[in-house]
Amino acid sequence: MNNLELIAQIIGILAMAFNIFSYQQKQQKRVIAFQLVGGLLFSVNFFLLGAMVGAILNVVAVVRAVVFLQKEKLHSNHPAWLLGFTAVYFASYFLTFTVFGKSATAGNLIIELLPVIGMVATTISFRFTDAKTIRRYGLISSPCWLIYNIASFSVGAIICEVLSLCSILIGMLRLDRKKS
Repeated sequence: MNNLELIAQIIGILAMAFNIFSYQQKQQKRVIAFQLVGGLLFSVNFFLLGAMVGAILNVVAVVRAVVFLQKEKLHSNHPAWLLGFTAVYFASYFLTFTVFGKSATAGNLIIELLPVIGMVATTISFRFTDAKTIRRYGLISSPCWLIYNIASFSVGAIICEVLSLCSILIGMLRLDRKKS
């Protein structure tokens, strides 16, 4: 492992920590803020590793987080934001096979679609104000990314998604259950 790869892995571990701890936050804005930092760090991580599609999707995730943190000012609950972000996610999907040259086999078409589905689920979740709903949509997003990361043999991302799923479930048990 060269120095650049080592730096990328350290940045990826920091990104992973922010994403995992995002699901332990009680307020929607804190969940989004933690994910914003995680997305920014993962963008750098993927870029340094040469994984351009992951870098692009995470750059869009950072922009998305900024938009949803400024919900009132930017009217982020307007359907145009959801449609716009979804269009950018699908554009990234098509760029994977055109600009970045990934072969368009049936398996690749399905596997490369999974993080797009994950990003759409997360974007929908940001339209809600309660962290409980965000965690529920995380149960769509995280498994999509996990399957994608397993297919891509991205060990750090696999660990992040396994821990994120655990964090979501712990958050649901700790914060979302009715107390008797």
